[in-house]
Amino acid sequence: MTTIFEVENKIKQMIDELKGLCTTNGLGNQASEEKVITSIFLYKFLNDKFMYNLQQFAEDLEMTIDEVLKNENDELDAFYSIHSKDVAFEYEDTITKLLEKVSSETFYQEFDNALIRISNSVKNEIFAVETADRTKKPLFESITEVVESSARNNFAKAIFSIISKEKFDFSGAFAHNFDFYSAIFEYLIKDYNVASGVYAEYFTPQAVSKIIAKILVGSTESVQAAEIYDPSAGSGSLVLHLAHELGDDDGINRALVYTQDISQKSSRFLRINMLLNGLTESLQNLVQGDTLLNPSHYNREHDATSGLKKFDYITSNPPFKMDFSTTRDQIENKWGDFVDTDGNKRFFAGIPTIPAKKKESMAIYLLFLQHIIFSLKENGKAAIVVPTGFITAQSGIEKKIRQKLIDEKMLKGVVSMPSNIFANTGTNVSILFLDKANKDGGIVLMDASKLGAKVKDGKNQRTSLSHDEEQKIIDTFIKKEVVEDFSVVVSYEDIQSKNYSFSAGQYFDVKIEYVEITQEEFENKVSEIKDNLRKYFAESNLLEEEILNGLEELKYE
Repeated sequence: MTTIFEVENKIKQMIDELKGLCTTNGLGNQASEEKVITSIFLYKFLNDKFMYNLQQFAEDLEMTIDEVLKNENDELDAFYSIHSKDVAFEYEDTITKLLEKVSSETFYQEFDNALIRISNSVKNEIFAVETADRTKKPLFESITEVVESSARNNFAKAIFSIISKEKFDFSGAFAHNFDFYSAIFEYLIKDYNVASGVYAEYFTPQAVSKIIAKILVGSTESVQAAEIYDPSAGSGSLVLHLAHELGDDDGINRALVYTQDISQKSSRFLRINMLLNGLTESLQNLVQGDTLLNPSHYNREHDATSGLKKFDYITSNPPFKMDFSTTRDQIENKWGDFVDTDGNKRFFAGIPTIPAKKKESMAIYLLFLQHIIFSLKENGKAAIVVPTGFITAQSGIEKKIRQKLIDEKMLKGVVSMPSNIFANTGTNVSILFLDKANKDGGIVLMDASKLGAKVKDGKNQRTSLSHDEEQKIIDTFIKKEVVEDFSVVVSYEDIQSKNYSFSAGQYFDVKIEYVEITQEEFENKVSEIKDNLRKYFAESNLLEEEILNGLEELKYE
């Protein structure tokens, strides 16, 4: 029987072989490489899932696949209806049928046409990514056009030699869970998820995503259907960990996911991530666009007059500092005075000004943070990654936001993470946990900065938390435990008295250590101190004399 480790290794081997093929065709380290790798991986996964389901369906009816495909008794329509949440293939567009044409001199065109047909199928409309202007990004685009025309046929044939069923079949992976697919997804995109574009696409480490999801859901015994949101979703690590933690009822997800991200690349990654994890019913809520200028989720779909949508849970690892000077005034003109029907102002603490120098230092995360607070339902919860400097800043927008969280009683706690928890940024980060139902206080402030071990991550170094350290953070927070020099539980009044500081260290008890000594030891210690003082005084007097003598020898010339 094939083990999970063997399946994982086979998938990674396929990804590596596809990367090698791209390199030999001159695509290495080019933008087109990512498109080829992720598109072929997704095509292979969806093809194998379609064929696996079709095989199971045929066996249940005691028929062959060919008999089902003849569709003489509407069996195929029944199959598509049962698997309506999966990408639908026509048999001619599967790997099995395309391989029958592999000897053709125009095989590359057969492959590209198949990808286009899959994308344009009416059955697959829900798998397109919507943009803020309501256009659609298709599931697939032509692949072979990224190489020279003379090389396209051999390129397509080589692809199929790597993804053929004889080489590897995904069917051994379908029984596995979220943790398996999250690791595979991270391996798939690890060379491509780097800072680029208008917003930096920082991949949130699995440990951080896990901690956030566990603490947000907490010890809740029963979670009803929840609407969860990430306004800067990136490749989806945070929001999908949360959806997984919320669980499902008889295969139906308890979470309906909503996202927005300005990056086309991140939106493609997120779509793959959601398809891998069976969240196809949420794909229609995936939007590519500028959340700050054009938020795209409303109380009624595509109806801006219905008001911006509110959510049960929100997670976000927003970009911290970024030049958004080209849209800054547009944001202010459109949203600067915007107030919802409940009297909540979207950007209540203000919009950062454009500095004369270093426009890239504009604190864009402060706008995302205000948008998240505005977007929470009455009893909503949120977790946001922020630069640690935010939790103690004594003026400006930062201070106004912290005051609102305390004065309106919606803070659950803060966890300050170890330095370099993100390999691609040296900024120290903290996780801000909000809970609009936490009116009685009991706020957990935690300093986890001393945890973790340094590990090499490519050219960078990051801090890695062990499983026990992750669990320590989660358990201490949920149980509201006070641990010396690690965590403290405070009230809203306590934080107000400390000038709204969220730093755990400012609330730790100052410890004075008392050591028992004898009378003789005490007298010896006092005598030693006196001797040292006499020695220092003598040296000081000598130095004073030397300086005075030197001054007397100076002559005016």
